[in-house]
Amino acid sequence: MAKAQPPAGVFAGQDENRRVITTAVPFLNITPDSRSGGMGDVGVAISPDANSTHWNPSKLAFIDNKMGFSLSYSPWLAKIVNDMSLSYLSGYYKITREQAVAVSMRFFDLGQIYFKDDNNNPQGDFHPKEVALDATYSRMLTEDFSLGITLRYVNSNLTGHYQSSTTEAQPANTVAADISAYYKLDTKIGLLAFGGNISNIGAKVTYSNQDNKDFIPTNLRLGTALTTDIDPYNSITFSVDLNKLLVPSPPIYATDDDGEILYDSDNNPIIEKGKDPNRNLLSGIFGSFTDAPDGFSEEMREIMISAGAEYWYNQIFAARLGYFYENQYKGNRQYFTLGVGFRYNVFGFDFAYLVPPQQEHPLAETLRFTLHFKFEDESAFDPSVTD
Repeated sequence: MAKAQPPAGVFAGQDENRRVITTAVPFLNITPDSRSGGMGDVGVAISPDANSTHWNPSKLAFIDNKMGFSLSYSPWLAKIVNDMSLSYLSGYYKITREQAVAVSMRFFDLGQIYFKDDNNNPQGDFHPKEVALDATYSRMLTEDFSLGITLRYVNSNLTGHYQSSTTEAQPANTVAADISAYYKLDTKIGLLAFGGNISNIGAKVTYSNQDNKDFIPTNLRLGTALTTDIDPYNSITFSVDLNKLLVPSPPIYATDDDGEILYDSDNNPIIEKGKDPNRNLLSGIFGSFTDAPDGFSEEMREIMISAGAEYWYNQIFAARLGYFYENQYKGNRQYFTLGVGFRYNVFGFDFAYLVPPQQEHPLAETLRFTLHFKFEDESAFDPSVTD
């Protein structure tokens, strides 16, 4: 009987402290646009725009324009390679004042890879790529509250149909959904907003003809934003997002004196501490709050924190800054971000720059560029039942 293989990331899980959660298709959680990219990757509660399809689809019901679209581009890991990039195209249309629909496409280009056999002989090359296609519906339920849902198709083709001596690689495909909510409240100090989004709720995927499957990055994002008008020409927004992956935490596996993983009589790896990560979708989501080997303290370490600020002058020029924090034992992504924006009539442009604390950080000097176009203001909307 063949041995059951521990899931991806198990060897990181053997470190007494460092247990990084790994998933398939992580590109789904990469910040696609420059506005949020300049604000430390916040986005679930800031004011809506065309990129709300990624951050919080429910916000689109409150957008002030009849229709619009956005195009974003970012070279990826440019300090390491020169042929990887992330592109994101999104567009929305307001059906009535209280309803909106949207579509978006995310394309992750992973550059060129070259295959070799066990004897180091060339076996050809391949251009891996990943694509996600989204369809979104958002609706206001009251003047202050909305819900949204997104359906997503994901295709990840990392190796084509490359065959090794033991397996045949194949593209991974799955469908997923996002469920989101948004609430805003006028206060004495400004507009206070709250948002929540559970994204990428979908089936596990495999890249081979074997039974091993990996979770996709189901993610819980909660956040708040406060926008205050300093005077008729100047406004500022402060925002904080909290993120947690809703997938199993890596357990600690029992090992022998040589560090090799031990297996039971059924050829399953023996778990010394934590819970079995080979679960179904719902068990993985709900169990993700209680399955870390070190208990509650480790669950708290799995929370990623984003904080950002955005200043607008006369709704023409914007300046942004932010900070992203991930615990050192859960990935150790920590960086500052800067950004600027410009709006004129139907046109807008955003730019973001990532500033890591270490010079040799793989994400150092990441750039993001975004173009916006929007058409017709609120007066073009048809009357709705919430008027």
